[in-house]
Amino acid sequence: MKNIKAIITDLDRTLLRTDKSLSEYTIAVLRDCKARGIKIMAATARPERTITEYDEAIGFDAVTVMNGAKVMVGEKRMTYGIPDALAEEMLAKVCERKEFLFSVETGEILYAAEHIAEFQYTLHTEFPKLPAGETAYKILVSGEGAAEFVKENLTEDLHCTVANGYLVQIMSKDAKKRNGVAVMLDAFGISPEEAVYFGDDQDDAESMEFCGLGIAVDNAIPEVKAVADKVVESNDADGVARWIEDHILKN
Repeated sequence: MKNIKAIITDLDRTLLRTDKSLSEYTIAVLRDCKARGIKIMAATARPERTITEYDEAIGFDAVTVMNGAKVMVGEKRMTYGIPDALAEEMLAKVCERKEFLFSVETGEILYAAEHIAEFQYTLHTEFPKLPAGETAYKILVSGEGAAEFVKENLTEDLHCTVANGYLVQIMSKDAKKRNGVAVMLDAFGISPEEAVYFGDDQDDAESMEFCGLGIAVDNAIPEVKAVADKVVESNDADGVARWIEDHILKN
């Protein structure tokens, strides 16, 4: 593995343990990689505001957040939001389905029309109209039949993924982790063949196939394991860091 110049990893259920913690062992392994000149990058569905503690612990060289809707390399920021008219058109359709829970991620604030227990949010009662001055980067929808409904109503300028088996994420067609990975690697002159990608869920599959080596953690969904070059120990067993130590740091 001497040709690996970049390590790219998803966060939740991949690098992070199930309780959202980052082990001291994992931090030490990734810092050792950085000391050897290997770039450490993250590609996550999380918005920027929720990764601060992990960035401070590791010092990512580049980050893709919101499934590729925002890419950060140094001081450079590239964003791929949903045009307002398109977002409000989709929200109008979602609003008609009273059984669905939905919210809108703007990067700075998550807006919801009603209480959603697992999220920190700001209440917005004027949907389908967006909050004034805000750009929608992701529309999140959950509920029975939500994935089928969204896929039937997507336009050619939008795409969606399903996270955790239930949460539908609607984004601009340009907002994909794989696109963010390409931008991050290009910024450092690293080819995809010189990168390894770790992931667990549907939105990681393209990036795993794009990079020279795609690795799934043992708790990954079957579809991701099927495209992976290798399956390692689970997130709770620090599978990412253990593989890196055994196959990169010890070589």
